Amino acid sequence: MGSVKDLVLIEKSEGTRPGRGRFVFSDRYSVFDWGEMPDHIEGKGSAICLVTAYFFEKLEDMGFKTHYIGLVEDGKVKRLKDLEKPSNVMEIKLLRVLKPEIKNGRYDYSIYKRERFNFLIPLEIIYRNSLPPGSSVFRRLKEGSITYRDLGLDSEPVPGQKLKNPVLDVSTKLEETDRYIKWEEAKEIAGLTDEELKEIKEKTLFINNLIIEETKKLGFFNEDGKVEYGFDEKRNVILVDALGTLDECRFTYEGIPVSKEIARIYYRKTDWYKEVESAKKKDRINWKDYVENPPPKLPEELKVLIENIYKSYANEITKRKWFKTPPFKEIIEGVKKYI
Repeated sequence: MGSVKDLVLIEKSEGTRPGRGRFVFSDRYSVFDWGEMPDHIEGKGSAICLVTAYFFEKLEDMGFKTHYIGLVEDGKVKRLKDLEKPSNVMEIKLLRVLKPEIKNGRYDYSIYKRERFNFLIPLEIIYRNSLPPGSSVFRRLKEGSITYRDLGLDSEPVPGQKLKNPVLDVSTKLEETDRYIKWEEAKEIAGLTDEELKEIKEKTLFINNLIIEETKKLGFFNEDGKVEYGFDEKRNVILVDALGTLDECRFTYEGIPVSKEIARIYYRKTDWYKEVESAKKKDRINWKDYVENPPPKLPEELKVLIENIYKSYANEITKRKWFKTPPFKEIIEGVKKYI
C-alpha cells in the first residue's frame, strides 16, 4: 500500500519480463513526504484516475510509450471513452522496483549499473514554469545547495516569478525523503546514458507543454509538476505512474492554488509542520522518529472545498460530467479565506 494509491498484483514482473497490475487510486493524500494524512478527500481517487487516463491516452495517440493499459469497470478493462461511470482502478504494465540499499547511512545505487531492462527509473523529473512562493527552489538557493545558474537562470529569482522558458529539475524517487540532486548525479545513480537523459528531458518538456495547452482552456496556469519514467523489456523509456493531476502538478487559477498546494499552505501554518522541518534537519532518513505529534485534521469546510476542486478538474479536463460540483468560481471564493 502506498500513501495515496494501492497496487494489486495480477502477474509478477520478473527479470526482463514486465508483469501486470492495477493501481487503485484512493481518497488518501500525503504532504511533505509524511504519508497518509488524517483526512480522506472524497472522490479524489476516481478524479485522479480519470485525469491520468486522459493524459496517458492522449500521449499514446502522439506516439509515447507508457505503462497504461486501461481503466477497470465491472471487471473489464476499458478506454476512457467507453467508461460509463467514474473508476478509481487503472490496469498497468508492471515494471520492477529496484530499491537502493542503505550502506553506512547512504543509499547505494549500484544495482542500476547491473540491471538494464524492465524497471522503474529511480528519479522524479520536475518541470517548472514559474517559481511560486512555496517552491523548494528558494530554500535550496538559501541553503546554497544550488545556484540560479544550476537552474539555467540569468539572475537570482524572486517568489512568484514566471519563467521565460521551462526549467527542469530532478529528485530521487525511492529514498525515505525525496532529495533534489544535480543532473550528473541523477545520470550516475540511475545508470543512464547521455542519450537516455536527453530523451527523458525532451519528453518532459513535451508533456509540460501538453499540460499547459490543456489546462489553460480552464483558465489554469501550470506552475510546475512532475513525471516519472521506467525502462521496458527492450530498454525503451516509457512514461509511468500518473501525470497532469492535482497531485502531480501545481496549478493556479487567477493566482489562487487549485491543487494539493492548498493543503500544503494550510499545514505550513501549523506546529506539526515546524516539527517536520526540524526533524528532517536532524536525520534525513529516519526523520519521522523525531516528530512527536501527528498532523491535525483539515477544517471540514476546507476539506470539502478541496474535494470539489478535484472533482471539478476531472470534469473539465475530460469534458465529461462525472461528478456533481458547485460552480468553479464559487469553490475558489471559498478557498480564498484559507490562503
